[in-house]
Amino acid sequence: MSLMVSISGLRGVVGPSLTPEVIVRYTAAYAEYCNRGTIVLGRDGRITGKSIGHIVSSTLLAMGCDVVAIGVCPTPTVQLAVEKKKAAGGISITASHNPIEWNGLKFLAPTGLFLDADENKAFWSIVERQPRTYLPWDRQGRHTPDPGFLDEHIQNVLSLPYIDIGRVRQRGLRVVVDCVNGAGGVIVPKLLREFGCDVVEMNCDLSGIFAHTPEPIPENLTDLCRRVKEEKADLGIAVDPDVDRLVLINEKGEPFGEEYTIASVVKFVLEKESSRSVKSGSVVVNLSTTRAVDDIAAKFGYKIVRTAVGEINVAKTMKEIGAVVGGEGSGGVILPASHIGRDAPVGIGLTLQHLAEFGGTLSELKQTMPQYHITKEKIGVGNSSPDEALNRIKGKFFSAGNINTVDGLKIDFPTSWVHLRKSNTEPIIRIIAEAPTKQEADELVGTFTKEIAG
Repeated sequence: MSLMVSISGLRGVVGPSLTPEVIVRYTAAYAEYCNRGTIVLGRDGRITGKSIGHIVSSTLLAMGCDVVAIGVCPTPTVQLAVEKKKAAGGISITASHNPIEWNGLKFLAPTGLFLDADENKAFWSIVERQPRTYLPWDRQGRHTPDPGFLDEHIQNVLSLPYIDIGRVRQRGLRVVVDCVNGAGGVIVPKLLREFGCDVVEMNCDLSGIFAHTPEPIPENLTDLCRRVKEEKADLGIAVDPDVDRLVLINEKGEPFGEEYTIASVVKFVLEKESSRSVKSGSVVVNLSTTRAVDDIAAKFGYKIVRTAVGEINVAKTMKEIGAVVGGEGSGGVILPASHIGRDAPVGIGLTLQHLAEFGGTLSELKQTMPQYHITKEKIGVGNSSPDEALNRIKGKFFSAGNINTVDGLKIDFPTSWVHLRKSNTEPIIRIIAEAPTKQEADELVGTFTKEIAG
């Protein structure tokens, strides 16, 4: 299994590809990239996280970096800590939603954002330079544990300008939460109880032994859906191992839809912002996020800006233009009033407040939003060139809809769209289509599957 190095960091199977030598090599280079400054270090709870954490921490100390170790915590907690502590950078030890045998390193800039393309290029150039210069005993860094930063993250959510804790507590919501035994096992139940929720915990033991396939998609959440119905809960909440994605289950035990996590948050925030005398800011989402966000933004008179897929692309644009809210359709909520990074605890706080003020059920709340259906598929291209296929399709459909080539090929039709993206790691093209009905979305995927096949 090969090592995956991308704008999202370093990721691999522990042992075969993610070895101590690889970890030391990238960590030491990152210390040099950060000018041997203070680094915040956190991990997502995987069973290999402790040993990797020791390697990373020892390497940073040997390079002369001070290390602030915040323990098992969400990636957004590391991002927030980097920003609040004015650190030179941060490392989150996580492989996100990959299976248990995987782990990895996500590298952060002093802003708390992930390294962008240019920053990664500079970092990787240092990785290629050997050897590193380690410091003598009297110039090595200091190691400072700070496990209490989880509480600061919770307080950050509770103090958001849109939050009225008393109103949520008055609603008395019953919530079933599945943290897949990852980093959310402490922060998510604790945050829910701060909001006065009656919490039913599933897989919240921080063991890092995932109770099911960790990606929070419907086929992996059947136990949660069933438990919500059994407990007669108001909603279910699922997060991925490093807690940057939020997935909701309605009171009927049905998936709310990842795309509608961000759509409902945008609706709630823009309702609040539109009551101000002066509107400011925009909404930023990626090219594959539901068109429901466009409809909601238009209703409140806000502009939508779309970027390439990937948190750093959305976050960087949000920071540059002063966006009020944004994120990705995978359940990644970004609220600058907290910090500019995908953050499930922030999404949870906003969702609870939205539901309390709405007064109805989660399924009823969804019906107040524009209704679309997304279908996703992927097709192998064999020995063919993905770029040639995309260029051929672009030429054929050039006059059929609005064309966007910022990230692959997206074609916007009057009531639907399709987004074609080549994989960076496999000889495949991913197809995402959205339309007012599932049948139309499925037909779009079918049409473009045939087009790719030629």
